[in-house]
Amino acid sequence: MFTTSLRQAQRIVVFTGAGMSTESGVPDFRSSRGLWKGNNPEALASLQAMADNREAFVDFYRLRMEQLQHVQPHKGYDVLASWEQQLPVTAIITQNTDGLHERAGNQRVLPLHGSIQRLYCIQCGQHYDVDCYMNNQPNCSCGGFIRPSVVLFGEPLDSNILALAEQHSIEADVFIVLGSSLVVSPANLFPRIAKEHGAKLIIVNHDSTPLDTIADYVVNDKPIGSFLVETNRALQK
Repeated sequence: MFTTSLRQAQRIVVFTGAGMSTESGVPDFRSSRGLWKGNNPEALASLQAMADNREAFVDFYRLRMEQLQHVQPHKGYDVLASWEQQLPVTAIITQNTDGLHERAGNQRVLPLHGSIQRLYCIQCGQHYDVDCYMNNQPNCSCGGFIRPSVVLFGEPLDSNILALAEQHSIEADVFIVLGSSLVVSPANLFPRIAKEHGAKLIIVNHDSTPLDTIADYVVNDKPIGSFLVETNRALQK
């Protein structure tokens, strides 16, 4: 049973994707009802859009920020926050930009695609919170444009975060995937790296993934929140 692996682990890494967030009501991007339905991502969330179509750029991210105002982390997030205190969880690598892990209390979060909850001026670097977009004030006091701290189309991922995620994956003896289809590179390389270095690989996702065949445990029939709550309860016995 994977609870035995968790009890015996010295280094646990958690990797989360869109499925973790959607259980809290966060819209995803790629599904039939996702944020990209009927939209061209590069026209809304790219370096080019930020440079040439700022009104649409700000409108898109304001809509996302407004949606997140009404979202609360589900119970699975609370479990991960408690595990960070009670188990040797060394990192939570996430593909999500919504900041729900941090809101639930996790400290060791590696956001591969940045965070929509933090913004900064592209000219002077001053930091802002989401209020500037919510109030339609996307310009800094210095005159520069304020942007979200997310990775846009046309931008590379943060090399420092990638390096940390790789190192934690190499060192993990248990690697848990929660709610990721594992089709987006380079993020999908981390569970494979962990497995190649001897980690037990646990995948919890609604649909099958390309890495199911190398995983030690695969769970497709439970919501992530329920899986985490039940696993946590089993660990307490």
